Amino acid sequence: MPQTSSPVVPHAADPSRPAAARRHLLSLADLSDDELYALVHRSSEHARGAVPLTGQLGGRVVGTYFRTTSTRTRTAFSVAALRLGAQLIAYGPKDLQENTGETADDTGRVLGLMLDGLVARTSASAQELRSIAAWDTMSVVNAMTEDEHPTQGVTDLSAMLTAVGRLEGLRVLYVGEGNNTAVALALALTRYPGAELHLRTPPGYGLPPAALRRGQEYAAAHGAVLDEQHHMDGLPPQVDIVYTTRWQTTGTTKPDPEWRQVFRPFQVDAALMDRCPAAVFMHDLPAHRGEEVEAGVLDGDRSIAFQQAAHKLYGAMAVLEWYLA
Repeated sequence: MPQTSSPVVPHAADPSRPAAARRHLLSLADLSDDELYALVHRSSEHARGAVPLTGQLGGRVVGTYFRTTSTRTRTAFSVAALRLGAQLIAYGPKDLQENTGETADDTGRVLGLMLDGLVARTSASAQELRSIAAWDTMSVVNAMTEDEHPTQGVTDLSAMLTAVGRLEGLRVLYVGEGNNTAVALALALTRYPGAELHLRTPPGYGLPPAALRRGQEYAAAHGAVLDEQHHMDGLPPQVDIVYTTRWQTTGTTKPDPEWRQVFRPFQVDAALMDRCPAAVFMHDLPAHRGEEVEAGVLDGDRSIAFQQAAHKLYGAMAVLEWYLA
């Protein structure tokens, strides 16, 4: 398993010191199995309070750049950086010269001469972040793009491990849009032997084909299951977790004005939870009670959605340690 306490690497922008390859988290598909396992394990250690906070990131400067709204991810990475001893610079959607026509590539190139790490949420694909990371002068963390939410995947697996006690053989029923959170789950849970991820997504709103293929490849290689259906018939008889997300994914719109009618059968309600009596309920938040989930489910005794939200901080701490320490 990779070490999480490697020696501090001097910043590449200092001409008197040798440059070193940077670590980036742009997609969970970029991680080896051992790297994924290490991040999830470290996050769960932070959740248990088993990691002393000794200024692991002392002397580091982390930038956070959020073009779209964020409550949990932005707060988690900001608090994580500060608790680990780093200094923090926060950029909002109108703060950088991209607003006057500078390219994202030039902006990232300049930030990399000054920052040790950049945690960025954009409304575009991850390719933009890859072009910034290609300069290899600072670590770049994808805090959500339209195609994937990798730090949410680390968060979710850490929360599942804490709640259920295992990831091997875990059975998850995901109900709702095949969005960036679902992509992260498909690229992560399928690498645990015996795990099952059953996706029930509305017609026309499933996982992107490339993500589905990659997840199924992981599942085949690890003895796991990734199954996607576009109806709510024939649900798996036993699951450990029922998971849903907001129907209107942050930063996106749907072209079909009648899309809510397509999504309506995919609401998580009390009847669905009764069909899964051993399952706990998860939601990545924000939630719209009465749409993707009934209020009684989200706020009920079987919901761990807000404990799951706390794991955003633990996941952020694990990610920053791995990529910057």
